[in-house]
Amino acid sequence: MEDKEEDVRLGANKFPERQPIGTAAQSQDEGGKDYTEPPPAPLFEPGELTSWSFYRAGIAEFMATFLFLYITVLTVMGVVSAPTKCQSVGIQGIAWAFGGMIFALVYCTAGISGGHINPAVTFGLFLARKLSLTRALFYMVMQCLGAICGAGVVKGFMGNRRYELLGGGANSVNHGYTKGDGLGAEIVGTFVLVYTVFSATDAKRSARDSHVPILAPLPIGFAVFLVHLATIPITGTGINPARSLGAAIIFNRQSAWNDHWIFWVGPFIGAALAALYHQVVIRAIPFKNK
Repeated sequence: MEDKEEDVRLGANKFPERQPIGTAAQSQDEGGKDYTEPPPAPLFEPGELTSWSFYRAGIAEFMATFLFLYITVLTVMGVVSAPTKCQSVGIQGIAWAFGGMIFALVYCTAGISGGHINPAVTFGLFLARKLSLTRALFYMVMQCLGAICGAGVVKGFMGNRRYELLGGGANSVNHGYTKGDGLGAEIVGTFVLVYTVFSATDAKRSARDSHVPILAPLPIGFAVFLVHLATIPITGTGINPARSLGAAIIFNRQSAWNDHWIFWVGPFIGAALAALYHQVVIRAIPFKNK
């Protein structure tokens, strides 16, 4: 009887949460968590240049971006060439192609290079000191080269005349929208993507909410899908400077270059804002006690 009375008196408090969630988890002392804040990456790391893993990661970024452009631009070509949207996969199909490829490629390359596949993602992670400047620049170069090759293969399949007639999958601000509209869409779209990358790959979150399993490529790919649904009517959706550059170089018409700066400036601003928001507001790293 005494034991039963004790159960009634304590109620749910008799067995407190072993793994608190939400604000309860955030209020715990750092020492009580299975997590240690990793040191920031050095700005320059010359030793990387003599490591095979450094070049292997760059090759992985090249191949991933090559495959990304090949599948996605080919999908865009199929939709544009169809007499009506009903006879093709439509905008939804294009969005699924971009989001699905990011899901698959991030899953394949995350353990080798981190699965960036996007200079804006690399830039955001660099600002958060997740990788060195040396590695960031190398990744961006390899991503752009991969994108150019991927778009080039699509042009080879389609033929010069047909490829140019269909627009080459190049990004531009669509009729009815201003350059400011396009820039804003690229900033917000890239913010959504890079913020999702930070959240899905946050080691602190994994340690704190280990009871909530998460496959990082899934939310990242889904974010790309949703952003494409929203912004294809505005800019065709860039949010990836390498994707925009590869298509523009292979298409190489004035219409592809008129607004091209938007697809670099917008994503880089969006990535910087996402890095700032995650590191300063969400993680409050500058305010932590040394």
